[in-house]
Amino acid sequence: MQGRLVASRYRLGESIGSGGMGRVWRAHDEVLHRSVAIKELTAAHYVSESDRAILLARTRGEARAAARINHSAVVTVHDVLEHDGRPWIVMELVEGRSLADAVRDEERVEPREAARIGLWVLRALRAAHTAGVLHRDVKPGNVLLSHDGRVLLTDFGIAQIEGDSTITRTGEVVGSVDYLAPERVRGHDPGPASDLWALGATLYTAVEGRSPFRRTSPLSTMQAVVEEEAPEPRYAGPLGPVISALLRKDPATRPDVTETEQMLAEAAEGRRPDAAQAYVPTQHSGAGRPAGPVDQRPPATSTPYPPATGPTAVGPTAMGPAAGSMTTGATAPGYAPAGPTGSAPVRPRRRRLRTLALVVAVAALVGAGTAVLLRASDEGRGAEHNAATRTPTPAPTPTATAGKDPADSVPDGWVRHDDPLGFSLSLPEGWERQELDADGDLQQIDYTPDGGEHFIRIAVDTAPDFDDPYAHQLDLEQQLQRLVDYRRLTLERTTYRDRDSARWEYTWTALAKDTQFPGPRRAVEEMYMSRDGVEYAIYMSSPAQDWATTREQFGSVLRSWQERTA
Repeated sequence: MQGRLVASRYRLGESIGSGGMGRVWRAHDEVLHRSVAIKELTAAHYVSESDRAILLARTRGEARAAARINHSAVVTVHDVLEHDGRPWIVMELVEGRSLADAVRDEERVEPREAARIGLWVLRALRAAHTAGVLHRDVKPGNVLLSHDGRVLLTDFGIAQIEGDSTITRTGEVVGSVDYLAPERVRGHDPGPASDLWALGATLYTAVEGRSPFRRTSPLSTMQAVVEEEAPEPRYAGPLGPVISALLRKDPATRPDVTETEQMLAEAAEGRRPDAAQAYVPTQHSGAGRPAGPVDQRPPATSTPYPPATGPTAVGPTAMGPAAGSMTTGATAPGYAPAGPTGSAPVRPRRRRLRTLALVVAVAALVGAGTAVLLRASDEGRGAEHNAATRTPTPAPTPTATAGKDPADSVPDGWVRHDDPLGFSLSLPEGWERQELDADGDLQQIDYTPDGGEHFIRIAVDTAPDFDDPYAHQLDLEQQLQRLVDYRRLTLERTTYRDRDSARWEYTWTALAKDTQFPGPRRAVEEMYMSRDGVEYAIYMSSPAQDWATTREQFGSVLRSWQERTA
């Protein structure tokens, strides 16, 4: 579609973002000779004629909503048109990245910078509310950070204009579930306070690097929004009490725009706002409120994140699954739910610091083959980098050539390794074993021929947190959304050795700052539960250009795999 002329005026360039509803293109206005962003509503391809009319009405409503707001922190809408039977929105092009991109790239935003960003979003919301417009989808992906330091709020696509009849169907929930205010989850009419709640959740994500209420399904996420307090922010500094004030469950008890602006201004100067303390509930230890998850990561540095290098898509930019892709049935991360009366002390749910089988995808390898691991914190979202120790251990015992064994159908020249962890597998000659730090019941080892550019990792967990491999992989996938160019190729239920299993394959781009092997990479993982309740993850990764060979090797490894028998 690149190079195509839309409405005889806008020449499409490269795609600069996409989401569930549409795709955003860089384009050139051949009448006014300026660069613009055009949002193509691709969802129109998949809806009925009646729904297409509703979608077009929503698009026109977005343009009307944005047109009613006159503020430098709101992305300007230039035009709305219909082309090829679907709506398109022509907008101001913002060169930069979204706040979601900044969090993905830098893990966290420094509190004073987050407060500055929050101030501009708040000013945009004030202008919108004054014009009678509720945004209703404030989230990191809709906050744009331009190269010149500006902060802009975009995507009023589900905005509600006061006085207009709604085009939202009865009972339909719109907006990102993570950032819905409790009153909206309960089905009440939203107000300006609902946008301020979403701002608080957005700022929490900015400074903590994770959404405060995201759980393993939309239902459990909404339940957390309504019933649970956000874990105490650990990296928010002076912004912490402001976030807590904005996340009050009762909209009537949240600060208004004027109070919030004053508090954010003080936090942006590095001062802890005195006024915010009135909104922070007294903290109790023991019954009634479970303790937040333990996070052993070091504090974030105060160094601001570097300038963005690519254009920010004006409109939906989130890549990968939203909360709806996650699995169901898990309790709130980091702790167990309280009993019916809440009178007994809550025993924290033990969720180990995991050196995940897939994490070389994020941190890859540094130095002379020393693996760098990503540990999921207790809540299963945050991450820290820890160097694995190449601990001297009894070497695996190479035995007869695998290809000679009728029960081991792998290529000639491969060698069987009887690993000390209690399994065996066959690999090409020359692959060396590297042991990683054990973490309680979880043990992991790598085999690699070249210091980690190509490797296979085996994770053995004798007390897994999940009893469903597919659910576990979905949960792990949420931790990979920060990967540059992450793309899921497949994640599906399978059967391996007559056991329920799951197969996950994906690609991403490894960065030079993280690894001595930068560039496009690909990985595949087979995960299953043995009959005695042990979880095995067999994971293999290589540069994308070598994937044809790696795929064949992975198949041979799976055919050769044997569990411990005694």
